[in-house]
Amino acid sequence: MVKFAYFPGCVAKGSARELEDAMRAVVGKLGIELVDMPGASCCGAGVMKQANHKLQLTLNARTFAMAEEQGLDVLTPCASCQGNMYDDLRLLLDDEVLCGEINEILERTCGLRFNGNLKMRHLLDVIIEDVGLEKLAELVVNPIDFPVAGYYGAPMLKNGANGDDDPHNPVYLEQLIAVLGGDAVDYDGRVRSVGFPALLSREKTAMKMTAEVLSGAKQAGARIMVSACPLSHFNLDVYQVHAGKITNKDTSMPVIHLPELLAYALGFYVERFAQLRTRVRIIGG
Repeated sequence: MVKFAYFPGCVAKGSARELEDAMRAVVGKLGIELVDMPGASCCGAGVMKQANHKLQLTLNARTFAMAEEQGLDVLTPCASCQGNMYDDLRLLLDDEVLCGEINEILERTCGLRFNGNLKMRHLLDVIIEDVGLEKLAELVVNPIDFPVAGYYGAPMLKNGANGDDDPHNPVYLEQLIAVLGGDAVDYDGRVRSVGFPALLSREKTAMKMTAEVLSGAKQAGARIMVSACPLSHFNLDVYQVHAGKITNKDTSMPVIHLPELLAYALGFYVERFAQLRTRVRIIGG
């Protein structure tokens, strides 16, 4: 078993409990053990640092220190959390003075100290680099036998934030889709932003960005989209009808979370998988 301190992200604990359900279902079969960090705070989601980056750094350093107390790296299924926390981890490691200031706050307020003895990992790179595609292939029960558009989530696409994958031309998600039996669709939008959190202040712009990704995937032949970023999933799924109305583009496509795709392929939640296949025939065609 590969053990990690688990950082689910706010979406998995709130508006998308299906993500948390699927995550908990698949990890044991993949040989991953999740160790909870009760009381870990929001990573900032790319919003907090615009108002107070030092506060965000302190909160994320606290999470890092909690993981360090367990001697574990941090694992998250969220590309936004991964990119945000990866940036803060690198900044703290590279700036000794700033790290000292943050540690002074941590020690004064909660008795913790960040030492830098950990890594931030996303579920995708852990599966590819730690679990391995060969082992994953052996576990597939229900092949995903339709064209799938993978969506990474822009915050994770930077050097080192998705393991050894190329941030400019990533392949990990497409490799995973292929091993699960799907036809990984090649389209430009797989590495583009959908404008979260600009949705809160520039809704029309975010909807145009969202529509470009969805319509581009559909034009390339995808019948379903799988997202490695729960925050982006919010735009892609909940707001896809709105995005289509604003842009007059065809945005109709089932969008699911990466752990859900894994869960269905590995034999969990077969009733949800049956419902998804119906949605693919009706919506994704």
